[in-house]
Amino acid sequence: MDTILNPLYYAVSWIIVQFHSFFSLIFNKDSGAAWGLSIVSLVVLIRICLIPLFVKQIKATRNMQALQPKMKAIQERYKSDKQRQSEEMMKLYKESGTNPLSSCLPILAQSPFFISLYQVLNKIAGGHEVGFLDQELVDSARKAHIFGAPIASKFMDSAAKVESLGATLTDVRVVTVIMIILMSLSQFYTQRQLMTKNVDLTVKTPFMQQQKMLMYVFPIMFAVFGINFPVGVLVYWLTTNVWTLGQQMFVIRRNPTPGSLAFQQRQERLKARGKLKEDPADVEARKAVEAARAARQQPKRQTKSKRQVTGTTQPTAGSDKKTTLEKGQSGQAGDETPQQGGGSSRSAKSGQRKGGPQRPKHPSKK
Repeated sequence: MDTILNPLYYAVSWIIVQFHSFFSLIFNKDSGAAWGLSIVSLVVLIRICLIPLFVKQIKATRNMQALQPKMKAIQERYKSDKQRQSEEMMKLYKESGTNPLSSCLPILAQSPFFISLYQVLNKIAGGHEVGFLDQELVDSARKAHIFGAPIASKFMDSAAKVESLGATLTDVRVVTVIMIILMSLSQFYTQRQLMTKNVDLTVKTPFMQQQKMLMYVFPIMFAVFGINFPVGVLVYWLTTNVWTLGQQMFVIRRNPTPGSLAFQQRQERLKARGKLKEDPADVEARKAVEAARAARQQPKRQTKSKRQVTGTTQPTAGSDKKTTLEKGQSGQAGDETPQQGGGSSRSAKSGQRKGGPQRPKHPSKK
């Protein structure tokens, strides 16, 4: 392993030496500030070099988003056959040239640098030269403390080893625990922000399940393995997590995934500022609706007296039919209903009391 990564040892150590030479002009060359800032600067430099990979990650996420309708169709079609569903998903990825693991590219790309820094700090803790760090620089780095903890010390180190580095075991463990917690929380929040704000939750895909799993797995991994990381490595990983968090917040705010919560929030912000450009099809549809409303003739409002006059003088065909029907029904009803034109209802009732014959309402048919 050392033979394979030996070129990276030289690269990492050379970068640290150059940054240390610069910060030694501002701080004491043996101070934790000079060495700690050198490690932080190493992270910033690596992350700047990884920006093209980050852009590729964003494009891969967009491609995954474009495949969401097809993924949903596959899920509905093979709802009861999970194996066939997975096969069809893999086939879709292959045909579209999309790799769901592209989101892990930045992490995979910095893994060799992470391993190299880990080994360089281990060499420093043992007092051995490594790469461009000669014995004088190694001794200087061993004296550097960050918040009271040597940059080459670990949580699991013995009290004797920590004392040989000029610190106490309590200081080392307190600093490492705090940094491990911050490192795990920053990783969890980064993944949670991605899942809750920048993913279309209407479609469940294996990609989403993978991201959800990483949201819980990575923080646990950092917490478990962090106790074996030197303080300098914890500084490295905490810095890269904070960089990732800030970079992701910037991208989600400026260029969110269509259909996500962040996209809706961005649309609302642009609409409030008057900068939202509407879809031409939506504009034409809205104009057509407004024209139809304007062309529609609204009925004129009439007074009660006018409505009564209109209803009396100009009966409709429907009302004539209704009157004829009512008259026919009244004729069949016989003497249960009083005749409209043959006398008042009072005289009809009086005739019934006297027992006299009743006048028929309609002439009988011969």
